[in-house]
Amino acid sequence: MLIYSCFNSLRNTLTVIFNIPIALVGSTTALLISGFPLSVPAIVGFIAVFGVAVQNGMVMVSFINKLRERGYELGDAVITGASVRLRAELLSALIGSISLIPFIISSGTGAEIEKPLAIVVVGGLVTRPIKIVILPMVYEWVESSVARRAAARAKALEA
Repeated sequence: MLIYSCFNSLRNTLTVIFNIPIALVGSTTALLISGFPLSVPAIVGFIAVFGVAVQNGMVMVSFINKLRERGYELGDAVITGASVRLRAELLSALIGSISLIPFIISSGTGAEIEKPLAIVVVGGLVTRPIKIVILPMVYEWVESSVARRAAARAKALEA
């Protein structure tokens, strides 16, 4: 509901929400590889990863929309938007992952709480470079299919 209120578009909202399963795959894979069970700290980590995924998706989609408002064609807006946002995405994923390494390797008091949360968040952050490629592709696919349908309807009305 809140995402929809930002875009006033169901297509953009669903495109942003598409980021969540990608983050879920990375977080779940990291949790399985580490051998930790699903616990409350891990669930808190999932919530954090979902929030980051949605926020980054909203930034990407809104940036591409602004480029299209400036007159960029769909393909150019998607490529420009993805390439401009790539450095910020990679740096924030790298910094976030590096900052959580001490929690992952800790073994002192409270490590049983910190480790699952950090592992889940790092797993979700590692998939961010994948999302920077997939999200623009999904955006372009959705928008081009809508444009094709609109063109087909207009052609049908002319006939």
